[in-house]
Amino acid sequence: MFTGIIKDVGTVGGISRQRGGLRLKVRHSMPEAFVGLAVDESVSINGACQTVVGCTPDSFEVDSVEETLAKTTLGSLREGALVNLERALRPMDRMGGHFVLGHVDTSAPVSAIRELGSSREITVSFPAAFAPVLVSAGSIAIDGVSLTVARLEDNSFTVAVIPYTVAHTTIAALKTGSMVNLEFDILGKYVARRFDAPAASSVPASSMDEAWLRQQGF
Repeated sequence: MFTGIIKDVGTVGGISRQRGGLRLKVRHSMPEAFVGLAVDESVSINGACQTVVGCTPDSFEVDSVEETLAKTTLGSLREGALVNLERALRPMDRMGGHFVLGHVDTSAPVSAIRELGSSREITVSFPAAFAPVLVSAGSIAIDGVSLTVARLEDNSFTVAVIPYTVAHTTIAALKTGSMVNLEFDILGKYVARRFDAPAASSVPASSMDEAWLRQQGF
């Protein structure tokens, strides 16, 4: 689990084909943030949770499988590309963002960018199927960055990004048409799932009663 508070912007140092997937080598620029990183740990790369399969003091490698490549922008990365990095949450860390699982729901295009006096507004179009899990002032992870929905339309949302976040993540490089990874808030997904489920009254009554328990030896 992650919080969406990016710890470092890394660089893709190598890409190799692995059957139907990719092995990515990522170099980090803040060694102190990755002290103790080991094989089998989880790292968020542009919001996608990946498992470390190899590491050195200044880099690590992950294997991105077909499912990940189909839902995220990792397959479009090229050597030298900048990526947002965050290590898995520790129980004693402060929760500066929101619950981010690193399970990207979809990739989507940036449809507009607007520069304001003290912030940058970014509008992203999203598939209509995800509308039930978005609310105004709710949380959204864009390329792993925890942001707040400022405005919500039928098929797009807008976030306001402070200068610090622009300067310390790959948000600075986004342009109209850029594809980004989206993870919708897990709380919203559970609520939507609950209301999609059959009403409790339609669930068949259990046949487990006192007589049945006696038959089973209880």
